[in-house]
Amino acid sequence: MRTTKVKNGIKTSWQRKAFMICNLIFLSLISLICILPLVHILALSFSSSFAASSGKVSIWPVDATLESYKYVLQNAAFWHAFVVTLKRLVLAVPLTLFIVFITAYPMAKSSQKFKGREFYTYFLLIPMLFGGGLIPEYMTYMKYGLINNIWVLVLPGLIPIFSIILLMNFIRDLPAEMEEAASIDGAGPFTSLFRVVLPLATPAIATIALFSIVGHWNSWFDGILYMNHPKNYPLQSFLQKALTSYDTKTITSKDLNMMRLISDQTTRAAQIFVATLPVLMVYPFLQKHFTKGLVMGSVKG
Repeated sequence: MRTTKVKNGIKTSWQRKAFMICNLIFLSLISLICILPLVHILALSFSSSFAASSGKVSIWPVDATLESYKYVLQNAAFWHAFVVTLKRLVLAVPLTLFIVFITAYPMAKSSQKFKGREFYTYFLLIPMLFGGGLIPEYMTYMKYGLINNIWVLVLPGLIPIFSIILLMNFIRDLPAEMEEAASIDGAGPFTSLFRVVLPLATPAIATIALFSIVGHWNSWFDGILYMNHPKNYPLQSFLQKALTSYDTKTITSKDLNMMRLISDQTTRAAQIFVATLPVLMVYPFLQKHFTKGLVMGSVKG
């Protein structure tokens, strides 16, 4: 006779226990596959030049040394690209959150409260599905003087349609009675927006902020395409160039002496890990809001 236990209001049988165990094993394997490359890069960055070039490094440093990180800390070009990316984030993320929030709020209203809602919905969906192409975009940016300018990395991504839809559906799920009570107390639309809806929409806004931070931080193609000089490259564009090419003209005698202890492989690994570290530090603070904001914002269409 099969027995079924009730725990926290949920019936648990042996089939469910087997599913949970298989699910745990599967997700653990997926997590391991995602973590191992990062662990390998970290071990490579702490290893010696000979160990890295001979392929002895797996997930643990061989002949551990900090010379690669010393080289990165002394690399002015790396830190200049790092500052360019920070400027990009400081400009792009707050503007993106503000535009997404003030756009999603009226779009979450019904057609009776917001006339022309369907028109604006299709107006936003069309550029999400169709694009003008790379050459027209480049010509447009060049016409407005954005080439080789920090704003060319910021302006094109200020209106993420997916994020607007996500926040719009999240706001729809909020109790309408709270705004009605605020309006009865004399609150206007902007007061309700920033003092009622904004605090309640924190999980969705944190999710959108995480999307925006990771998207801008990892973007490299636009920097190479729209920046004419390497000194204006953001960090990921700088790393992409460093990983695909090596300019011997820029090597100094000091670099030659250091290259006896390190190699291209170890310095690139150190640069990649240093570039990844800020996102790894930010994610835990936003992760607690991520699941709630993503799930609740994707319930309704």
